[in-house]
Amino acid sequence: MTTGGTATAARFELRSGESWRDPFPMYAALRDHDPVHHVDRGDYWVLTRFADVFRAARDTATYSSADGLTVAYGDLVAAGIDEARPLVMLDPPDHTGFRRLVGRGFTPRRVAEIEPAVRAFAAERIDRLVAETAGGEPADLVEALAKPLPSFVVAHYLGVPEADRGRFDRWTEAIVSANATGTVDATSDAVGELLGYFADLVERRRADPGDDTVSRLVHAADLDERTGGAEVPLLRILGFAFTMVAGGNDTATGLIAGGAELLARRPDQRRRLLDDPTLLPGAVEELLRLLSPVQGLARTVTTDVELHGRTIPAGRKVLLVYGSANRDRDEFGPDADELDVARPLGHHLAFGSGAHHCLGAAAARLEGRVVLDELLRRCPRFEVDADAGRFAPGHYVRRHESLPFLAG
Repeated sequence: MTTGGTATAARFELRSGESWRDPFPMYAALRDHDPVHHVDRGDYWVLTRFADVFRAARDTATYSSADGLTVAYGDLVAAGIDEARPLVMLDPPDHTGFRRLVGRGFTPRRVAEIEPAVRAFAAERIDRLVAETAGGEPADLVEALAKPLPSFVVAHYLGVPEADRGRFDRWTEAIVSANATGTVDATSDAVGELLGYFADLVERRRADPGDDTVSRLVHAADLDERTGGAEVPLLRILGFAFTMVAGGNDTATGLIAGGAELLARRPDQRRRLLDDPTLLPGAVEELLRLLSPVQGLARTVTTDVELHGRTIPAGRKVLLVYGSANRDRDEFGPDADELDVARPLGHHLAFGSGAHHCLGAAAARLEGRVVLDELLRRCPRFEVDADAGRFAPGHYVRRHESLPFLAG
């Protein structure tokens, strides 16, 4: 670390709420001056350069997910989910077979099947926003669209019946909020109720299967010869359901609200999309890169790691800061902090990389593309009040809690 003012700037602090508004100067200082940064309070390490984060995300043998994804030690036990261990907290080879099973429901082809329902949901909610703001008073884009749409999609994939959606949405809101802060133990009632609900749903799906992921897992022994005739354990199914609820909302919610803010701030880039809608898929990737709703997740190193002249001791937590890596000028050029909806992107880390690449990436991309398409077609001059928008609490996810919106 350098001395003087730069040393003070190159200091990592966990963000939450309003402090998420602009973490990017902190990231730049760390990339430039202290890319393997040690945080004394909590005794964990922070990686901020693209090349380092990319390699670590793909090296599951050295950077393990088995001890949780926050910088806290013992968080799985505290959350009460050590036995019902989520998929994202399994390392290969335990992770590999189960990932293959559940991944069959999240291929681009299967995700495309839900597009009509997603489009209808988005169109109805946007039309409601247009009506609500017709008199000039703003409405909340997050409450009306960015939060309920991902919950709708997750419920669909898990096979939650329509009659149960109200309870499911309440559990989702509580768990997503607690998961974002890394304090899932603070909402143990919601976790217990959710897991109890899915234990009952598993039993229902044994007798009455549907076209959903829970049904496929319940009947995997019959449907997939790779299980060798063995049933998927109940705790493994419950862990997967928890993963979907805790992680299946963050990226899409952050992408929808954050994307609207960036496009409202850059009317030149919005005009490019209005003039050429074929740019939309690439624009979603660019927005994901810049926003990186999941700003970082932790791993635990299984051996001493030597990197840039520093030693990370075995057993220590290491935070992989995707939000910094995705703005690394060495990887994305001198304009890495700027929005370019036509930027040719070969890759980014908004969904991680390697074995733990986000299972719901195709679904999040679909939600982002459909919402942007409907927004631009139905209210091409929409406005947001970025200064009045509020960021949600939580140390690992950067997303709006509210964002005032006018259809224009």
